[in-house]
Amino acid sequence: MPKVTEDYLENKRRQIVDAAYRVCLRKPVEMVTISDVIAETGMSQGAIYRYYGGLDEILTDMSTKLREEYNIIDRMEVILSDKDLTVEDAVFKVCDCLADAMESHLKDIQKINFDMGVLAINEPQRAAKILAGVRGPGNLEFLQKNVIPKLIEYAYRAGLKLADPPEEIGQFICSAYTGIEKYCILSACYGGEDQSVKADPKALFGTLAKTILLLTGGISYD
Repeated sequence: MPKVTEDYLENKRRQIVDAAYRVCLRKPVEMVTISDVIAETGMSQGAIYRYYGGLDEILTDMSTKLREEYNIIDRMEVILSDKDLTVEDAVFKVCDCLADAMESHLKDIQKINFDMGVLAINEPQRAAKILAGVRGPGNLEFLQKNVIPKLIEYAYRAGLKLADPPEEIGQFICSAYTGIEKYCILSACYGGEDQSVKADPKALFGTLAKTILLLTGGISYD
Protein backbone atom coordinates (compact mmCIF):
# COMPACT_ATOMS: atom_id res chain seq x y z
CA MET A 1 0.00 0.00 0.00
CA PRO A 2 1.45 3.41 -0.96
CA LYS A 3 2.40 5.67 1.95
CA VAL A 4 -0.05 8.48 2.70
CA THR A 5 1.87 11.75 2.76
CA GLU A 6 1.22 14.73 5.00
CA ASP A 7 0.45 16.76 1.87
CA TYR A 8 -2.27 14.27 0.96
CA LEU A 9 -3.78 14.44 4.45
CA GLU A 10 -3.62 18.25 4.46
CA ASN A 11 -5.33 18.40 1.07
CA LYS A 12 -8.17 16.20 2.33
CA ARG A 13 -8.58 18.33 5.45
CA ARG A 14 -8.63 21.45 3.27
CA GLN A 15 -11.39 19.96 1.11
CA ILE A 16 -13.48 19.28 4.22
CA VAL A 17 -12.88 22.77 5.65
CA ASP A 18 -13.75 24.38 2.31
CA ALA A 19 -16.96 22.35 2.19
CA ALA A 20 -17.87 23.50 5.72
CA TYR A 21 -17.19 27.09 4.66
CA ARG A 22 -19.59 26.81 1.71
CA VAL A 23 -22.29 25.36 3.97
CA CYS A 24 -21.78 28.14 6.53
CA LEU A 25 -22.30 30.74 3.82
CA ARG A 26 -25.75 29.28 3.17
CA LYS A 27 -26.83 28.51 6.73
CA PRO A 28 -26.32 30.03 10.19
CA VAL A 29 -23.32 28.30 11.78
CA GLU A 30 -25.32 26.98 14.74
CA MET A 31 -27.69 25.20 12.31
CA VAL A 32 -24.92 23.46 10.36
CA THR A 33 -24.62 19.71 10.98
CA ILE A 34 -21.91 17.18 10.22
CA SER A 35 -24.35 15.64 7.73
CA ASP A 36 -24.40 18.96 5.83
CA VAL A 37 -20.63 18.92 5.58
CA ILE A 38 -20.50 15.26 4.56
CA ALA A 39 -23.05 15.89 1.79
CA GLU A 40 -21.10 18.95 0.60
CA THR A 41 -17.81 17.05 0.37
CA GLY A 42 -19.27 14.03 -1.42
CA MET A 43 -17.20 11.84 0.92
CA SER A 44 -18.51 9.09 3.11
CA GLN A 45 -19.06 9.60 6.82
CA GLY A 46 -16.21 7.21 7.56
CA ALA A 47 -13.88 9.21 5.32
CA ILE A 48 -14.70 12.45 7.14
CA TYR A 49 -14.01 10.89 10.54
CA ARG A 50 -10.57 9.76 9.38
CA TYR A 51 -9.54 13.40 9.37
CA TYR A 52 -11.73 15.03 12.01
CA GLY A 53 -13.28 13.88 15.26
CA GLY A 54 -16.46 15.86 14.65
CA LEU A 55 -18.04 19.05 13.33
CA ASP A 56 -16.51 21.36 15.93
CA GLU A 57 -12.97 20.31 15.00
CA ILE A 58 -13.79 21.22 11.41
CA LEU A 59 -15.18 24.60 12.52
CA THR A 60 -11.97 25.25 14.46
CA ASP A 61 -9.83 24.75 11.36
CA MET A 62 -12.30 26.76 9.29
CA SER A 63 -12.06 29.64 11.78
CA THR A 64 -8.26 29.53 11.56
CA LYS A 65 -8.48 29.69 7.77
CA LEU A 66 -10.86 32.66 7.92
CA ARG A 67 -8.59 34.44 10.41
CA GLU A 68 -5.69 34.07 7.98
CA GLU A 69 -7.70 35.34 5.01
CA TYR A 70 -9.41 38.22 6.83
CA ASN A 71 -6.25 39.79 8.14
CA ILE A 72 -5.76 43.52 8.64
CA ILE A 73 -2.65 43.14 10.79
CA ASP A 74 0.01 43.53 8.08
CA ARG A 75 -1.63 46.67 6.70
CA MET A 76 -2.12 48.10 10.20
CA GLU A 77 1.53 47.52 11.05
CA VAL A 78 2.59 49.46 7.95
CA ILE A 79 0.35 52.37 8.95
CA LEU A 80 1.55 52.45 12.54
CA SER A 81 5.22 52.17 11.57
CA ASP A 82 5.08 55.64 10.00
CA LYS A 83 6.47 57.88 12.73
CA ASP A 84 5.64 61.06 10.78
CA LEU A 85 1.86 60.54 10.78
CA THR A 86 -0.28 63.13 12.51
CA VAL A 87 -3.00 61.94 14.89
CA GLU A 88 -5.63 62.78 12.28
CA ASP A 89 -3.84 60.89 9.50
CA ALA A 90 -3.27 57.85 11.72
CA VAL A 91 -6.90 57.65 12.84
CA PHE A 92 -8.34 58.05 9.35
CA LYS A 93 -5.90 55.52 7.84
CA VAL A 94 -6.75 52.97 10.53
CA CYS A 95 -10.50 53.46 10.04
CA ASP A 96 -10.11 53.28 6.25
CA CYS A 97 -8.30 49.98 6.68
CA LEU A 98 -11.10 48.61 8.88
CA ALA A 99 -13.74 49.78 6.40
CA ASP A 100 -11.96 48.27 3.39
CA ALA A 101 -11.57 44.90 5.09
CA MET A 102 -15.17 44.83 6.26
CA GLU A 103 -16.52 45.87 2.87
CA SER A 104 -14.49 43.19 1.09
CA HIS A 105 -15.77 40.33 3.25
CA LEU A 106 -19.17 41.49 4.43
CA LYS A 107 -21.17 38.66 2.87
CA ASP A 108 -18.72 35.83 3.46
CA ILE A 109 -16.13 35.87 6.25
CA GLN A 110 -17.86 38.61 8.22
CA LYS A 111 -21.16 36.79 7.97
CA ILE A 112 -19.62 33.62 9.38
CA ASN A 113 -17.83 35.54 12.14
CA PHE A 114 -21.16 37.10 13.11
CA ASP A 115 -22.77 33.66 13.20
CA MET A 116 -19.97 32.44 15.46
CA GLY A 117 -20.80 35.31 17.79
CA VAL A 118 -24.44 34.19 17.89
CA LEU A 119 -23.25 30.65 18.63
CA ALA A 120 -21.17 32.02 21.50
CA ILE A 121 -24.29 33.61 22.99
CA ASN A 122 -26.47 30.51 22.63
CA GLU A 123 -23.84 27.82 23.28
CA PRO A 124 -20.95 29.52 25.09
CA GLN A 125 -19.13 26.36 26.14
CA ARG A 126 -19.24 24.89 22.65
CA ALA A 127 -18.10 28.17 21.05
CA ALA A 128 -15.26 28.49 23.57
CA LYS A 129 -14.08 24.99 22.73
CA ILE A 130 -14.14 25.75 18.99
CA LEU A 131 -12.28 29.05 19.38
CA ALA A 132 -9.72 27.64 21.82
CA GLY A 133 -8.05 25.79 18.96
CA VAL A 134 -8.04 28.69 16.51
CA ARG A 135 -4.51 29.75 15.62
CA GLY A 136 -3.17 33.26 15.08
CA PRO A 137 -4.24 36.67 16.43
CA GLY A 138 -7.69 38.02 15.57
CA ASN A 139 -8.32 41.47 14.15
CA LEU A 140 -10.26 42.72 17.18
CA GLU A 141 -7.56 41.43 19.53
CA PHE A 142 -4.88 43.22 17.49
CA LEU A 143 -6.97 46.39 17.40
CA GLN A 144 -7.38 46.27 21.16
CA LYS A 145 -3.81 45.40 22.14
CA ASN A 146 -1.77 47.13 19.46
CA VAL A 147 -3.66 49.71 17.41
CA ILE A 148 -5.59 51.62 20.08
CA PRO A 149 -2.59 52.08 22.41
CA LYS A 150 -0.62 53.38 19.41
CA LEU A 151 -3.33 55.93 18.58
CA ILE A 152 -3.35 57.09 22.20
CA GLU A 153 0.44 57.37 22.00
CA TYR A 154 0.11 59.59 18.90
CA ALA A 155 -2.24 61.85 20.85
CA TYR A 156 0.06 62.10 23.85
CA ARG A 157 3.05 62.75 21.64
CA ALA A 158 1.19 65.63 19.99
CA GLY A 159 0.43 67.12 23.40
CA LEU A 160 -3.32 66.63 23.05
CA LYS A 161 -5.74 66.45 25.94
CA LEU A 162 -7.91 63.33 25.97
CA ALA A 163 -11.60 63.84 26.69
CA ASP A 164 -11.77 60.53 28.62
CA PRO A 165 -9.27 58.11 30.19
CA PRO A 166 -7.39 55.98 27.62
CA GLU A 167 -9.05 52.77 28.87
CA GLU A 168 -12.53 54.18 28.28
CA ILE A 169 -11.61 55.46 24.83
CA GLY A 170 -10.23 52.02 23.98
CA GLN A 171 -13.40 50.30 25.18
CA PHE A 172 -15.51 52.71 23.15
CA ILE A 173 -13.52 52.08 19.96
CA CYS A 174 -13.82 48.28 20.34
CA SER A 175 -17.54 48.57 21.09
CA ALA A 176 -18.07 50.85 18.10
CA TYR A 177 -16.15 48.46 15.84
CA THR A 178 -18.24 45.46 16.86
CA GLY A 179 -21.43 47.55 16.60
CA ILE A 180 -20.59 48.65 13.05
CA GLU A 181 -19.73 45.06 12.17
CA LYS A 182 -23.06 43.77 13.49
CA TYR A 183 -25.09 46.53 11.82
CA CYS A 184 -23.42 46.05 8.43
CA ILE A 185 -23.74 42.26 8.48
CA LEU A 186 -27.39 42.37 9.48
CA SER A 187 -28.05 44.85 6.69
CA ALA A 188 -26.07 43.00 4.02
CA CYS A 189 -26.93 39.40 4.89
CA TYR A 190 -30.24 39.43 6.74
CA GLY A 191 -31.95 42.67 5.79
CA GLY A 192 -33.70 41.61 2.60
CA GLU A 193 -33.39 43.03 -0.90
CA ASP A 194 -36.09 45.70 -0.51
CA GLN A 195 -34.38 47.41 2.43
CA SER A 196 -34.32 51.14 1.71
CA VAL A 197 -31.22 51.96 3.76
CA LYS A 198 -28.05 49.92 3.29
CA ALA A 199 -25.22 50.10 5.78
CA ASP A 200 -22.09 51.73 4.38
CA PRO A 201 -18.88 50.66 6.18
CA LYS A 202 -16.90 53.56 4.67
CA ALA A 203 -19.34 56.16 5.98
CA LEU A 204 -19.68 54.50 9.39
CA PHE A 205 -15.95 54.17 9.94
CA GLY A 206 -15.52 57.75 8.72
CA THR A 207 -17.85 58.86 11.50
CA LEU A 208 -15.96 56.67 13.96
CA ALA A 209 -12.69 58.35 12.92
CA LYS A 210 -14.13 61.79 13.62
CA THR A 211 -15.42 60.58 17.00
CA ILE A 212 -12.03 59.15 17.95
CA LEU A 213 -10.41 62.47 17.08
CA LEU A 214 -12.90 64.30 19.26
CA LEU A 215 -12.15 61.96 22.16
CA THR A 216 -8.40 62.26 21.74
CA GLY A 217 -8.48 66.02 21.25
CA GLY A 218 -7.09 65.64 17.74
CA ILE A 219 -9.64 67.82 16.03
CA SER A 220 -12.96 69.56 16.62
CA TYR A 221 -15.99 69.51 14.36
CA ASP A 222 -18.65 72.23 14.25
